This record gives sequence, C-alpha cells and structure tokens, in this order.
Amino acid sequence: MFDNFTPMMLALFGTSLWETVIMVGVSGAIGGLLGIPLGVFLRLTDHKGILGNRPANVVVGGLVNAVRSTPFIILLVAIIPFTRLVTGTSIGTWAAIVPMTLAAAPFIARLVETALREVDAGLIEAAQSMGASTWQIVWKVLLPEALPGIVAGLTIALVSLTGYSAMAGAVGGGGLGDLGIRYGYQRFLPDVMLAVVLILIVFVQGLQSLGDWLVRRLSHR
Repeated sequence: MFDNFTPMMLALFGTSLWETVIMVGVSGAIGGLLGIPLGVFLRLTDHKGILGNRPANVVVGGLVNAVRSTPFIILLVAIIPFTRLVTGTSIGTWAAIVPMTLAAAPFIARLVETALREVDAGLIEAAQSMGASTWQIVWKVLLPEALPGIVAGLTIALVSLTGYSAMAGAVGGGGLGDLGIRYGYQRFLPDVMLAVVLILIVFVQGLQSLGDWLVRRLSHR
C-alpha cells in the first residue's frame, strides 16, 4: 500500500499542502477585507440600522445573494476571462484565488451581518444618546461587541474555502484537490486519494480548533 509514497510523491504532498494553505489564506484574507465592510454596510442600511436605506440595502443584498447562490464550480468557469485579466492565466494556485475570493467575500458579508445583528440594540442607543457618530458606533460598539461572532464566521468561511480549493483542483487550480484528482483518480491510486482526504480532514480540524479557541478568548459574556 505504501509503495506509491515515494520521496517524489511525498514532495508533491508537501507542495500541494502549501498551495492549499496559500489559496485558503490569501482568498480568506482578501475576502475578509472585502466582506467585513460589506457586512457592516448591510447591517447599517437595513430597516433597523442606524443608516436605514432600503434601496441601497436591497441592491447590494441582491448582488451578494446572486454570488452566494452561484455554485462555486460554475463561478470558477464563468469568470475565467476576469481571472486571466487579473493573474494572466486561468490555471494554477494564484488563478484559483480570484474566484475563491469572489465566492468568499459575499459569504463573509452575510456572516458578519448576522453577527452584528446580535449586538444589543441598547448599546447602540446608548452610544447615540451620547452623541457618538456612525463611525464611532461601528468601531467602538458594533465591531468590538460582535468580534467573537465575526471570528466564528471567518472560521466557517475558511473551512468552506478549503472545500473550494479542492474543487479548484479539478480544473488545474493546484493544491491537494489537484493532487487527488491527477494521482488518486486519474492514475487509479486510491491510497493517494485517501491520504489527500485525511490531510484535508486534519487541516479543517486545525482551522476549526484554532477558530474555536480564538472565539473563547475573545468572548466576554
């Protein structure tokens, strides 16, 4: 069973794991930078938000829902021209980061919006009564109070991105998914496929455990 795990194959596992880390880490970071402000905007402009603006909320919310409802494998193929424009290629690790980021941002936005909804309305009213500006309410009330929920949401997003990275491997995106498809499936090496699955399980478990630990450290309830 272990005859297939030659030094060259083990090196491929190491390279593929690193590519998966890059894809998940970079797309998660950029997705968070885009998704968190987007989630704040959706919360501020909803019907109970301090900047209630239904038309803007409906338009932006509709775009977010449109991207979220598009299966990732379809999104991956549909934006190939945009991916080529950004990275100069449609295959490889960095090319996969583009659709992964576009998939992550609206997903994170909705998770952030949900976390912000959990903030006690009384705290917001108290801040408003003391003359706090919208900017101050966001930075000193909403985000600090919702931080554990936001971190929990980001953890969920990173776990989902791990699955997206495996799907990206099916179209030459690199990473563990690509390794599993090329060697485990196309070359009929089930032990390689099993090893890829086990590594992904450990990887996801590590992400979830780290996220849970951060949430416990940040939670003050």
